[in-house]
Amino acid sequence: MQDIVPLTPSEARKLPPFGEGMTIGLFGGSFNPPHDGHRHASLVALTRLGLDRVWWLVTPGNPLKDNKALPSLERRVAAARQLADHPRIAVTGIEAAIHTRYTFDTIRWLKRRCPGVTFVWIMGADNLASFHRWQQWRAIASLVPIAVVARPGATTRGPLSKAGRALARWRLPESDARVLTRRPVPAWVFLHAPLDHTSSTALRARAQALKSRQGQRQD
Repeated sequence: MQDIVPLTPSEARKLPPFGEGMTIGLFGGSFNPPHDGHRHASLVALTRLGLDRVWWLVTPGNPLKDNKALPSLERRVAAARQLADHPRIAVTGIEAAIHTRYTFDTIRWLKRRCPGVTFVWIMGADNLASFHRWQQWRAIASLVPIAVVARPGATTRGPLSKAGRALARWRLPESDARVLTRRPVPAWVFLHAPLDHTSSTALRARAQALKSRQGQRQD
């Protein structure tokens, strides 16, 4: 995340523009760091679901992860905007402004704040594999339709997970992806696509290894 100029708190936390009748995909995460896999999943969802926009919701801190070394929200939002670089992908740290910690609360707030907008939750198949650990995950599935995008190592594991099996009866055929946002919830679809092997975990490990090597050379 070098050469990234952090945004001001107000700019980072701003709600993106929206209008009645729009269909918007919500893609949440720490984005530490943002990478091409995030962009790839967003473009797959935009195209396959016929969305008007995708909003990246940069969390102040994932409740399921250790956030001690997490860069500032303002820096991560700025980096995500630089990486996204697409007129139909907006990046926001709105959760910090509305003081929500869990996805369920964020979605519920957005649905109240944005009447007339249809939201769909976007997640990678690796997140589906751990979805049952999320706060009120069944309620999330009853709030918005869900699009699951294939991820390396989780294409099978995600649908066979606890949440995948619990929600199996509401899974749509992939050929019906275009009508997902018009179906009553719960409803979800699994989107197969060329796999992008980039991951934030691998990028952080690579950056840490490079930092260690540079430190050794200086010693």
